[in-house]
Amino acid sequence: MERDVLSVIEAASIGLSKSQRRIAEYLLENYDKAAFMSASRLASFIQVSESTVVRFAAEVGYDGYPEMRRAIQDMIRGTLAGSQSISIARDIRGSRDILTHTLSSDIDLIRQTMEETDINDFVSAVETILDAESIYILGLKSESYLASIMGLYFNRIFNNSHVISENPGAEVIERCVGFTDKDVLIAICFPNYSKRTIRAMQYARGVGLKIIAITDSSFSPLSEIADISLYVRNDKISFLDTLVAPLSLVNALVLAVSERAPVDMYADFEHRERVWDEYGGHAQI
Repeated sequence: MERDVLSVIEAASIGLSKSQRRIAEYLLENYDKAAFMSASRLASFIQVSESTVVRFAAEVGYDGYPEMRRAIQDMIRGTLAGSQSISIARDIRGSRDILTHTLSSDIDLIRQTMEETDINDFVSAVETILDAESIYILGLKSESYLASIMGLYFNRIFNNSHVISENPGAEVIERCVGFTDKDVLIAICFPNYSKRTIRAMQYARGVGLKIIAITDSSFSPLSEIADISLYVRNDKISFLDTLVAPLSLVNALVLAVSERAPVDMYADFEHRERVWDEYGGHAQI
């Protein structure tokens, strides 16, 4: 849908049933909270059945509740202040314990990522990584953890990956000077989007690198620069960046690349195990 999701809901609410109008009223007044609710959670807030919520999404013109919620999320993405996120997280959680709420939210984010990830883009990303002379992985702030994990495992496969993350001793752009047009840059960035990440991508584009973006949606500024974009959900609830779904995507990329890598992974890990057996410790696979 091209129109603003709230305008769509407001226009459609006139011909809805009484229960569905209650849903529309709640969404129009509390869209910032509803953006992070499952259909069942929203139903409990409004005191209607979950099936009524699902039918409501179809009535206003969406393929289902997940698509409508994504439209609301895309509308507000990156606009919430930290204090708002904390307040919304508490309201949504309600009386549920933090453990149940957090794990349920992470499961939901992984499910959304599975629905939104284009398998053709994923395969293209794997092929681009395999064809690269050097792999540069860029992740700043909380995304630096994802970049470090990807770099760790890619180095065990290729020995040609370089992680660009927070480094007090050098500017990010200085780490990019060695780029060549035979390399690939994997940029990981979510709201609020880092200007340093975007500048590094723009520099890489000028040099001629292939660029893979791991980001949240087609509205991300990374998508405008990247050759391939992989979309993954990492909604920020409270003050935490939820990195479970992005980490799952990173794991999938590493495994897909390892299966097609021109090295004997079995022989490599056998060698590692022999070294650990001889010099003590446990094999670090």
